[in-house]
Amino acid sequence: MALIVQKYGGTSVGNPERIKNVASRVAEWRARGDQVVVVVSAMSGVTDGLIKLAKEISSEPAEREMDMLLSTGEQTTIALTAMALKQIGVPAASLTGAQAGIVTDGVHTRARICNITPKRVHELLDAGNVVIVAGFQGHTAEGAITTLGRGGSDLTAIALAAALKADLCQIYTDVDGVYTADPRLVPHASKIEEISYDEMLELASLGAKVMQARSVEFAKKFNVVFEVRSSFNKNAGTIVREETKSMEEVVVRGVSLEKNQAKVTISGVPDQPGVAAKIFTFIAQANLNIDMIVQNVSIHGTTDITFTLNKDDLAKARKTLDPVVKEIKAKELIAQEGVSKLSVVGIGMRSHSGVASTLFTALADAKINVQMISTSEIKISLIIDEASGPEATKIVHDAFQLGKS
Repeated sequence: MALIVQKYGGTSVGNPERIKNVASRVAEWRARGDQVVVVVSAMSGVTDGLIKLAKEISSEPAEREMDMLLSTGEQTTIALTAMALKQIGVPAASLTGAQAGIVTDGVHTRARICNITPKRVHELLDAGNVVIVAGFQGHTAEGAITTLGRGGSDLTAIALAAALKADLCQIYTDVDGVYTADPRLVPHASKIEEISYDEMLELASLGAKVMQARSVEFAKKFNVVFEVRSSFNKNAGTIVREETKSMEEVVVRGVSLEKNQAKVTISGVPDQPGVAAKIFTFIAQANLNIDMIVQNVSIHGTTDITFTLNKDDLAKARKTLDPVVKEIKAKELIAQEGVSKLSVVGIGMRSHSGVASTLFTALADAKINVQMISTSEIKISLIIDEASGPEATKIVHDAFQLGKS
């Protein structure tokens, strides 16, 4: 008998028929004698609807109350999924994140898991139930409801698999697995059979919507092998696991495009020790996640500092940095929307040359301008004009011959 953790995303439970389909799939695993824990997201569109509702009440709703509101989306789904299982004769019990023993820190709307004590989950499994757990949520040691940020149900599933020492963790979504590029942008993209944690982490953090980056990071830390697969068919998915020697033979594993980006430049920054520290301390205190950072060469005692962040955080970044710009006597803050981040990822880049040459030549031939560049051992990321993003993705994908044979 195996212990299996399965996660079903919003599209997989998007309506009553799909919830019944999930129940049938879960019942098949349980019929084999396995214990099954199911983590579910809110039904497709529900979270966005709740956010819209909140904005109709308040232009800046309190984050504590947003957590209270948004957590109801997953709670609806766990109850409906448990009902669907009972309807076909499978004993089931639903649990909120708090009831499942998920304890987080106190940062509302983007909390981090501190520990999991899954005593109640074990009790219900031992009593013969399928246990349905609300993804995306937990509670603080003081009992306040928190949410884990967008895609947090992935993190719930991975963390529960680690805490329960599960034999198998499956992430069910609306695609067959992880592809060499978004199939909606590149129709001839091919499915990847096996990928390393590091590659998956980079792709997830760079705009691939299949997995939440924090969940991959957690899986790597606790060595949770998991499979990304479709809830709409029985096809094998993509296995995400620790790096193996054979994985290095593939130079570039995939290409990703992240559209919802913005670029912030603080120009005329005094080139003095401690000035950059002051800027990024204020950013950290505002809980803003930034990505690529570029500082220009100092001219006449001043420099420009440019960084990227999610477009949704741009207003908050402006509000945070406007007083800082005045305090440090910088010239101005320039914010630019309409940019995208294009990235190529592959652990084979560590031991193979020519990746940068192929990438930049392909974009140059297509007359696509590069605004910023960032590199690591296994990735190259570029900021380009948003309108050029889809075309650039196809061009780079073809340049590295990643399509189906």
